[in-house]
Amino acid sequence: MRMYLLSDNVDTLMGMRMSGIDGVVLHREQELREKLNALLDEDDIAVILITSTLVNLIRDTIYDLKLNRKQPLIIEIPDRHGNGRTKDSITKYVKDAIGVDMG
Repeated sequence: MRMYLLSDNVDTLMGMRMSGIDGVVLHREQELREKLNALLDEDDIAVILITSTLVNLIRDTIYDLKLNRKQPLIIEIPDRHGNGRTKDSITKYVKDAIGVDMG
């Protein structure tokens, strides 16, 4: 089982790749929906990390998936612009949420 990142920026993607998490950078709603649907069809994806900016594009879809699917686990993470937390909040959030220490 593996994790996959859907990000709106290269910085977050590079940080996750350094910890062994593959992903892609997306900006438009349609490309996000297409990639998400493709990931949902893959049996080996256990966790999808998705930046807050992208969640905001398709919030209803994300909540529906969280409520109605057991797998994959979808985790919203702050992007490089943060959400009012400290500058290393992405690292702490990932460690707390899924146990991966990126530090």
